[in-house]
Amino acid sequence: MYIKRHLEEEILNTSNAYPVIMVCGARQVGKSTMLYHIKEPARYYISLDDRNAKRLAENDPPLFFETYPPPLIIDEFQRVPSLLIEIKRIVDEKALRGEKNNGLFWLTGSQKFKMMKNVAETLAGRIAIFEMAGLSQSEINGQEKHLFSPDINTIKERQQLFSQYPKKTIKKIYENIFRGSMPKIISEHIDHNRYYMNYVNTYLERDIKDLSQIGKLNEFYDFLVYMAARTAQQLNYNDIANAIGVSAPTIKEWVSILERSGIIFILRPYFNNISKRLVKTPKIYFMDTGLAAYLCRWPNAQTLENGAMDGAFLETFVVSEIIKSYYNAGIEPNLFYYRDSDKKEIDLLFVNQNQAIPVEIKKAKTPQDAHKNFGVLEKINLQAQTGLVICATDELLPYNRQLWYYPLAWL
Repeated sequence: MYIKRHLEEEILNTSNAYPVIMVCGARQVGKSTMLYHIKEPARYYISLDDRNAKRLAENDPPLFFETYPPPLIIDEFQRVPSLLIEIKRIVDEKALRGEKNNGLFWLTGSQKFKMMKNVAETLAGRIAIFEMAGLSQSEINGQEKHLFSPDINTIKERQQLFSQYPKKTIKKIYENIFRGSMPKIISEHIDHNRYYMNYVNTYLERDIKDLSQIGKLNEFYDFLVYMAARTAQQLNYNDIANAIGVSAPTIKEWVSILERSGIIFILRPYFNNISKRLVKTPKIYFMDTGLAAYLCRWPNAQTLENGAMDGAFLETFVVSEIIKSYYNAGIEPNLFYYRDSDKKEIDLLFVNQNQAIPVEIKKAKTPQDAHKNFGVLEKINLQAQTGLVICATDELLPYNRQLWYYPLAWL
């Protein structure tokens, strides 16, 4: 059963304006399935996982495109990045002849940043790039697409729409967290542990070997488990290196691999000085909570809900849902968190110039004093706007004039 993706409309509209569309994201999030579902009948599909197609693409790119002419979907495109040069030639030749060249090529790949370097060098101005993650809750529930906004006035305008969403108990929310967001596990109702076991094995045996020459797959697996156990926490390379038994530079490279392959999202701390944001300690979030739960060996949703990591998984779930809403709108997330030397922390900051909307994430229905750290924003010359606490409340409610409760079910 195919589940409609919110990114479909963005892809189709943008394909009318750009010669090349690229959809990047982790393995099995549904990139090729979506493109195949929305393609026009004349558009051919080819995967570079096919050895014959890959060999032809590597050895004779012009013949490859004579055999598979556009409009064309090329799946797992990163396996032969040299094809970009031939794609550029085809696009530019059509433009010189005055022929329509929009929507010629749709590319997918599970190694986004490796691809991006080649794209930037070769197809600048000719390509639109989209990130894709697993299914969002609104996609799973068949609801309308909406970009998450923390602005209370925007939320009130959408309140009538959101009020039609089914209410969810905290038990149901943790069932969704434990299940994860992979299309296959949701649409086919297959065994959770078997699916993620196969997923991890495929990731280690294929993607990891493609991304980097890693000779320590056992240590990398230990690293993957360690990272899952620290989702929603700050990233300390030395601590991880000591725990796994490899060097800190190796850990930095492995973290980069997880980010490049769409397994984790890096959330940076907010600083007025942009250069400081790049070097200060970030937080990491798994983009699929089901994968993180499997790696941490949580046996079921109830144990996870009542376990020591319940808060970290809830925060990971909320952050990943917000990121998906940005991806589905074709927008790069502009999110930060705040933490100072006194260990005062704000889970999320939405910053626009010198104004910021602070957001906290809590498990309770009506958490108290969730805004206790919001005053620290004055120290960094940010004007705090009305904040949110995303929690298990059943409806949008004010805590006071500076803070509102926002239902988890509205994500």
